Amino acid sequence: MKSNWSGAAHARISRVFAALLAIAAVLWVGGAVAANRWGADYFPNVPLVTQDGRTVRFYDDLLKGKSVVVNLIYTQCSNECTLETAKLVQVQRLLAGRVGKDVFFYSISIDPFDTPELLRAYAQKFGVGPGWLFLTGKEADIALIGKKLGLTSLSDVADRDGHRPSLMIGNEPTGQWMRNSALDNPRFLATKIYSFLEGGSNPAAGPAASYAQARPIHGLDPGGHLFDQRCAACHTIGGGDAIGPDLSGVTGRRDRAWLERYLAAPDKMLAERDPIATALFARYKAVRMPNLHLGEDDIAALLSYLQSPR
Repeated sequence: MKSNWSGAAHARISRVFAALLAIAAVLWVGGAVAANRWGADYFPNVPLVTQDGRTVRFYDDLLKGKSVVVNLIYTQCSNECTLETAKLVQVQRLLAGRVGKDVFFYSISIDPFDTPELLRAYAQKFGVGPGWLFLTGKEADIALIGKKLGLTSLSDVADRDGHRPSLMIGNEPTGQWMRNSALDNPRFLATKIYSFLEGGSNPAAGPAASYAQARPIHGLDPGGHLFDQRCAACHTIGGGDAIGPDLSGVTGRRDRAWLERYLAAPDKMLAERDPIATALFARYKAVRMPNLHLGEDDIAALLSYLQSPR
């Protein structure tokens, strides 16, 4: 009798123990899900279409289990989309093959008239590499994505662009997300993305050096700073054509009054069919010179920098 009682007791204890383990497992999984609030319960799983015509789901196919960089653009943008894309192309190159493997880039159009064909042509103009998708979809779905990602605000509603020049860097499995300016220095952005997602420094940025080894800083004048921040992603000075023309000697080739008007409102001059603006647009793959909203002092400083001898 004693042996039978022990066997029955052990059986009951085993069942209770198994039940407790099951409950613990459920609680652990539930806690893990709750800890990551930026998951399937937060992000919309709406359909989008890639530049190659493939339909994907925003959460299931683009975010789940991935590290990502997301921004909003549209192909006819006359403001800063061109500059955003040009800088991210440089970031992609600095990340040295990690895009499409360890981190994925997504540029989502806010213009419902941007077809996959237009997005594919836009990506090709900038020399976009693998691992970077350009996406379109229903206007309401994209507006929801922008809101959930924190890339739009109430003030954007009255703005034709409807978005900020920002990007979201995210690690979906850990639930970590960070917003950053899409107009930052590409080397800084590459290092920031690598450090945020991988927890280390970016080898593309080179080995760390002490301040004693730092080289003298050049280009601290206002014009040089403007060129580095706003122009260098698309232009060189003496290095040949890039996305836009080489600007070496431009102050001698173009009338100063024309340069001032073009830097102030390139979109307006293109809309007015200015012959030089139209020719530049055609020559450089229909990439729009962005309106950088430069003031008179900024324009004067930039032209002075372009005019200075190298």
